[in-house]
Amino acid sequence: MSDFRIHTLGCGSAKPTLRHQPSSTVVDYHDNLFMVDCGEGAQIAAQRFRLKLNRMRHIFLTHLHGDHVLGLPGLVSTLGLAGGGGHLTIHTFKEGERILNEIFGFFSRDLPIKVEFNVIRPEEAVVFENNSITVRTVPLRHRIPTVGYVFEEKEKPRHIDRRMCDFHQVPVCQLRNVKNGSDFIKPDGTIVPNRMLTSDADPARSYAHISDTAYTPSLAEKIGAVDLLFHETTYLDIHRKEAKARGHSTAREAGRMAALCGAKRLLTGHYSSRYKDDDAFRREALEEFPEVILNREGLTTNV
Repeated sequence: MSDFRIHTLGCGSAKPTLRHQPSSTVVDYHDNLFMVDCGEGAQIAAQRFRLKLNRMRHIFLTHLHGDHVLGLPGLVSTLGLAGGGGHLTIHTFKEGERILNEIFGFFSRDLPIKVEFNVIRPEEAVVFENNSITVRTVPLRHRIPTVGYVFEEKEKPRHIDRRMCDFHQVPVCQLRNVKNGSDFIKPDGTIVPNRMLTSDADPARSYAHISDTAYTPSLAEKIGAVDLLFHETTYLDIHRKEAKARGHSTAREAGRMAALCGAKRLLTGHYSSRYKDDDAFRREALEEFPEVILNREGLTTNV
């Protein structure tokens, strides 16, 4: 099983249907959970799909439309009622901090969970970083301030060739330096090149979550050549004028974006309730890009 995977909790748009819930996605990286958006029903979906929400410490909001945030009051209350304490950081705009603080202050003030806010802006910026992964924002074109998020692994250490390290008598205390690319210098001054002691590191992986946005070709450079691109496919091309007017994209435009940025695979989603055949989104995107995954609730996608 992959240690970097995407769980889809909801891939519908503003109007919930019996087939799709509003937007919510969980990025599972080495069993650390990061939620992107929290539409209604997100916590129920997370429980249904056996996700351990006590491992979640960060929620990244793309924007402040209800279908992306209205699941938060219930989720925070549930996390508090679980009695585990701890803290939760919500990455959102300044107005989101004000609104959510008021809601949590009324409904969740006595719960043993500390909610903190990281105020973001509609700009390119790193908003989270630890030893293994970086999360950065990219500004999108919607009706209100909106960002997408790009999750990127940091460069990984090289693989030790145990046989060669033993042959050259590399001490254990030097293995970390060798893994990080250093040559080994023997006591007599002989330099053993790093390439003789190691093999290439596994490639760093990346996932971009591009939520509500009008099609913007210049966005491709900001996203980069990610391994997996989630790009909204709210409309089909027959309704492209309506998509542009409402700050959304068509499935065909999502396929074009995947090709422009050099993504390896495209994940569809944020479907308008007017369409009854979800596979139409995949078929249309395939006309522009060859690797398209049709999204649905409960789908787990390896990065």
